[in-house]
Amino acid sequence: MDYARLRAQNLPISSGVIEATCKTLVTQRMKRSGQHWTIDGGQAILTFRALAQSERFDAAWKMVAAEYQQDMVFPENVLPFPARRTSVKPDLMLPRHISTLHPVSTTTP
Repeated sequence: MDYARLRAQNLPISSGVIEATCKTLVTQRMKRSGQHWTIDGGQAILTFRALAQSERFDAAWKMVAAEYQQDMVFPENVLPFPARRTSVKPDLMLPRHISTLHPVSTTTP
């Protein structure tokens, strides 16, 4: 490691900050008893943890939601299931544009 160059750039050269981050971000979550991870699954967990711990999760979630959110259109011969009674508020179960849909009439014009 080129300590002189890093110090000249005012970058931290102590491994303490890096080791503490590894312990809180990676080790505490990934090395729990009985857990096994695929590379993709482990990366997903670590990405989520990094965003959550750096307080950037909300901004990242908005980007992901904008990319993957889709409107659902029901064919005329399909009725959406009525909302189930749960302790969860209905607006938390489905996106607003889905939860406000009205059943399609089953009668033929």
